[in-house]
Amino acid sequence: MPKFETHRPVKHSPQQMYDLVADVERYPEFLPLCEALAIRSRKERDGKALLIADMTVGYKAIRETFTTQVLLNPGELAIDVKYIEGPFRYLDNRWRFQPAANGSVVHFFIDYEFKSMILGALMGSMFDRAFRMFAEAFETRADKIYAAA
Repeated sequence: MPKFETHRPVKHSPQQMYDLVADVERYPEFLPLCEALAIRSRKERDGKALLIADMTVGYKAIRETFTTQVLLNPGELAIDVKYIEGPFRYLDNRWRFQPAANGSVVHFFIDYEFKSMILGALMGSMFDRAFRMFAEAFETRADKIYAAA
């Protein structure tokens, strides 16, 4: 039952960071282990978007694809990810973006467990390291994108 939570101050606005994390199609360009991401469906209602997305992650010879439901809530600067199918028993991921002096604080939370103990043993420590790098990867991406703005 690996779990990781961080509150990371960044020099970009909450809206900029929300927009960056909400742009899920770009994840393969910069996110550790993410090899592909495809949106199966997108529904918009009441100012929110609900995506069904397939993400393929890999490390060396191991590849796994899993499906999630992603709720984008720009009014609350919140992104909630719920697991649908794939190699996990469960996966719960939440992002929040709050104003702070000189930028914002990015709140990142993930809790997951692999279905297979073998897969968990093979990929568990690597996933743990990757999830710990996620917040940093988004900050690095924001520095690159918003530096030119």
